[in-house]
Amino acid sequence: MIFVNDLPGMTAFYTNTLGLTPVAETRMDNYVEFETGGMLFALHAIPAELRAQPSLPVKPRESVPVKLSFEVSDPDAERVRLEGLGVPIIRRPWGAYEYVDPEGNIFGILAASD
Repeated sequence: MIFVNDLPGMTAFYTNTLGLTPVAETRMDNYVEFETGGMLFALHAIPAELRAQPSLPVKPRESVPVKLSFEVSDPDAERVRLEGLGVPIIRRPWGAYEYVDPEGNIFGILAASD
């Protein structure tokens, strides 16, 4: 679960950009779960009184000890697709690519294992 400032915006990003499906049965005003194949991924709204004012531009959260990883059949094609959608991409010195969501959370795209 990721706590987020903008639940509608982040829900749209993970639904429309990454193609995850929200689980209607568990959805609440402040909580959205997504079906991801083998597990559930969720977004939870930070209470309004605790929300940080977003800074522009949002910087990647490099020091956060959590990174999401999503498996796809063709990581190279997904990188090209995400780049075309304007998703920020970080190329690591070791050759890997990582991506940044609208609130600065870093996620990876990996080749699906059979």
